[in-house]
Amino acid sequence: MNSIKAQLSTLIELAKVDGEFDGLEKLHILKLGQANGLSPAEIKEIVVNPTPMPEIHMLSYEERFEYLFNIVQLMKIDHEIYHSEINHCKKLATKLGFKAGAVAAMSGEIYADPSIVTDLDSLKNLIKKYNS
Repeated sequence: MNSIKAQLSTLIELAKVDGEFDGLEKLHILKLGQANGLSPAEIKEIVVNPTPMPEIHMLSYEERFEYLFNIVQLMKIDHEIYHSEINHCKKLATKLGFKAGAVAAMSGEIYADPSIVTDLDSLKNLIKKYNS
């Protein structure tokens, strides 16, 4: 459960980068948290007291991929992508052990509408070449 709290904390940090914690971003974070068993009150607590991202060596490739996928999807969700968000995503990708180019590669394969399903297996194979 701590992993999802850290992921949500990272997503909240990204959502705030452009100076606007927009309704679509909040809703996406809320839905993601609830889908992982967190209550709205627990999610609000994460906004106030974020959980730091775990050290990379403590995360499997699957977990790092999931982090990056969620980060890129959140960046795109409001259909407005700012340079500050892209740069922040690249920094997070690097922290997760991926080359910065993984953000652009993923962005082209992830839809802004989370109800449109992305082929995760082919995306994982595409992103492997960006694994540091």
